[in-house]
Amino acid sequence: MKIKIFMLLVLLLPAIVFSQPGSLNLGILIDTPAAKLPDRGEIQSGLSMYSNGGLLGSILIGLSPRFALGVSYGGENIIGTGDINLNPQPSVEVRYLLFEEKFLFPAIQIGFNSQGYGAYNKDLKRYSVKSMGLYAVASKNTSFLGGLGIHGGINISLENSDGDKDPNIFFGCHKQINSELVIIAEYNTAINDNSDNAIGSGKGYLNCGIRWIFAKQVFVEFDMKNLFENGQNVAGSSREVKLYYTTHF
Repeated sequence: MKIKIFMLLVLLLPAIVFSQPGSLNLGILIDTPAAKLPDRGEIQSGLSMYSNGGLLGSILIGLSPRFALGVSYGGENIIGTGDINLNPQPSVEVRYLLFEEKFLFPAIQIGFNSQGYGAYNKDLKRYSVKSMGLYAVASKNTSFLGGLGIHGGINISLENSDGDKDPNIFFGCHKQINSELVIIAEYNTAINDNSDNAIGSGKGYLNCGIRWIFAKQVFVEFDMKNLFENGQNVAGSSREVKLYYTTHF
């Protein structure tokens, strides 16, 4: 009897580990992408509140089951006193889902995103955290342990006026706590930000957060970013709050 139970568990384990339920509700971890698109006709609106009175608004529209298009814009000192320091131009995001997730294989998505994070440096023509630029990302989800996802990808940022044109690697995971709460973590290696003119200091960016599905279409997120305190003269990690709203047309 014990042998039969053991064999049954062996047969069921792959179905548990490689099953697809447990996917992330939005196609983004914190700053890095996941291989997930909005549904066709779905509109995802976002608002991020970050350091130095910064606000960043974004919108992403699912135009087909495999294609999505978005735009974002913001700046620093929008909240608070002093002159508002807007980003030089709106940023564009394009996503295309190459392969859907299967039993044994991850979803694979390619895309482009010109939106970086933090302050914009006019001399180096880049954000403190470089934009993804061109990227490819793979995501594998499972219902194991109540909903778990692993994500990883490679990107080439077009913000290379600092002389560092290296490809970059990023990865992360999410864990569903219950039907409302999701824990998120990501690591951007930032190996494209370690030249002589680098803003980073070679540690990479470790971010973590918790996302609350406040209502069916409303998401509230609290993030702790740059836990390794990567960068020159960085005072410490930062805290951010994000709001997301989804609807359909």
